[in-house]
Amino acid sequence: MKQVREDNVARAYEIEALRATARTIPNIDSAVAEIARFSAEMTLPRGTVHVISDVHGEDKKLRHVINNASGTLRPLIEKLLKEKLSQEEFDEFLKLIFYPAEVVGKLEKTLHEKAERKLYAVRTLHNLFDVVRVLAARHSLKHAMRLFPQEYSQLFSEILHEPSTERESAYIEAIVEAMVRRGRALHFVHLTCRLIRNLAIDELIIAGDCWDRGPRGDKVVDYLMQQPNVSFVWGNHDVTWLGACLGHEALVCTVLRISLRYRRLFQLEEGYGIPLMPLERLARVVYAGDPATYFMPKGEGIREIISVARMNKAISVMQWKLEGALIARHPEWGMNDRMLLHKMNLERGTIEIDGKEYQLRDKHFPTIDPADPYELSEEERTCLNCLKSSFLASQKLWEQMKWMVANGSMAISREEQLIFHGCIPVDSEGEFLPMIINGQARCGRDLFEEIDRTIYRMVDERPRRRDLDMLWYLWSGPQSPLFGKDKMATIERALIEDETPHRETKNPYFELLHEKWFCEKLLEEFGVDPDTGLVVNGHVPVKLEKGESPIKRSGKAISIDGAFSEAYGDHGYTLVLEPHRSFLARHHHFESVESALRDGADIIPSITVLKEWERPKCVGDSKRGRDLKFAISHLEHLITAYRNHELRERYGH
Repeated sequence: MKQVREDNVARAYEIEALRATARTIPNIDSAVAEIARFSAEMTLPRGTVHVISDVHGEDKKLRHVINNASGTLRPLIEKLLKEKLSQEEFDEFLKLIFYPAEVVGKLEKTLHEKAERKLYAVRTLHNLFDVVRVLAARHSLKHAMRLFPQEYSQLFSEILHEPSTERESAYIEAIVEAMVRRGRALHFVHLTCRLIRNLAIDELIIAGDCWDRGPRGDKVVDYLMQQPNVSFVWGNHDVTWLGACLGHEALVCTVLRISLRYRRLFQLEEGYGIPLMPLERLARVVYAGDPATYFMPKGEGIREIISVARMNKAISVMQWKLEGALIARHPEWGMNDRMLLHKMNLERGTIEIDGKEYQLRDKHFPTIDPADPYELSEEERTCLNCLKSSFLASQKLWEQMKWMVANGSMAISREEQLIFHGCIPVDSEGEFLPMIINGQARCGRDLFEEIDRTIYRMVDERPRRRDLDMLWYLWSGPQSPLFGKDKMATIERALIEDETPHRETKNPYFELLHEKWFCEKLLEEFGVDPDTGLVVNGHVPVKLEKGESPIKRSGKAISIDGAFSEAYGDHGYTLVLEPHRSFLARHHHFESVESALRDGADIIPSITVLKEWERPKCVGDSKRGRDLKFAISHLEHLITAYRNHELRERYGH
């Protein structure tokens, strides 16, 4: 009797769940039709996934790589149109595909007559629609329509059927004529080009690090937020900016120091509305006359270089102080060896590290009190309060961070690929090492999932100090899966000529990736088939100039940090997962948008095929396929409920 009652309760809950579906699937016929549609979709080619890592503020290069679909659009367009167009027409068509806003903007200034605009639009749209049809055929109509510009969704649906015996060229000309009369023809060309880009990439995965080194991290995220389907794997630079956005003082200083180091100040002042006047004032007053020789920035900028160097020195000292105080309140981290300011002897001009004394190459630190070296001076505290308030008040930064967290996690798997940014901390034997979070030691997959929960909570609720401190540990802690070294030798590199203490030792993880057994262990830990899976990381640039390969000797792991940023090498990789193969596209130097428009400069990647399949993968083989199978099962239960009269069918309006 008890079992019967429990079964009845369980069925009542199931019926309530089905009732919600019944609001949109009101009868057996509509459920059968939906099952048929899902079943057909599972036979379509699996969506193409592009994975890019370590963009580091290179917004213009990223935009080009996305617009040309990591080099995969050009071969398709060549196949469709190369014989149909002259070389000049083909080059102009590619420019339009890759830079529709700029090309259309130029055409609006040069094509003054309606007849000229109509002629251009008719010719161009015929070719664009050919590309749209090929790309749209890879998707279900419902999915393709989600990508259509909302105002023109029905029109694009009609255009997909345009090349038929019943419809002549007058059909397209009538569309264009209506657009030209109302001044929207070139706008429609622009929208069609954007649709091509969106159809070409089913999902874009960013494997960490949008900010720092490059000029405009803010524009990188702006552009990513415009894409229809983006997933995010957090990197160490991303959590640093998240911490700064949430007002963590040490991370505010870290973000500012790196921005000053590379003279990337427009993203702060113009992008996020964070004025640097308080820091400029501090540097001018406290470090007046200081040559700041060892704090000179890289790159070019509009501020006087000595001013930037003094600002860099001022924020660096503040960062070191705050980090020391942070480490002191977290003894569980075991990082006391990274508290170095109290080991400085400014009278002798020395600093002690690991029991050895080194000469300081800069001895002018007017704000460091030897009696209390980790305490901010009054001037520093005033400056920091202003800077912190500006970060907290930046609405744009906050919106970008909410988006990054909502669409992100520490790791994701796509088909046979396990993707995360940095590493999984291990010892030399490959055993997972713990990291302390909220007073508990966690490792492996459990560590990643707890970090996920903590970061989600920080954005949804008022963050706790210990959670914010965790973001700093993720940036530079020895057991952090986003850092992967024993230390971050910022002070040593700035103040000591002898390079011995500069050395940072990588976690054994990076060497063990060359071992097949270790990669299989990682894949199994995260629920990916160890026989067919591949570990995909960013974070550590592949040193191509030293002959390094992105493919590890195990054949089971790759690095896709190819130094996308100019500061790192100006290369970069995209991992492309197509229905019939997976490959690495290596991107080379990108001159500029202006050069691309003027000279047709393109980034034509070098291709390295990783895997090929005899039978192209279908949607049914993918995560989407698993979701569809679950949906079909749910609809079959709905049909049963209708047939058993547990739910009432509805017909008509």
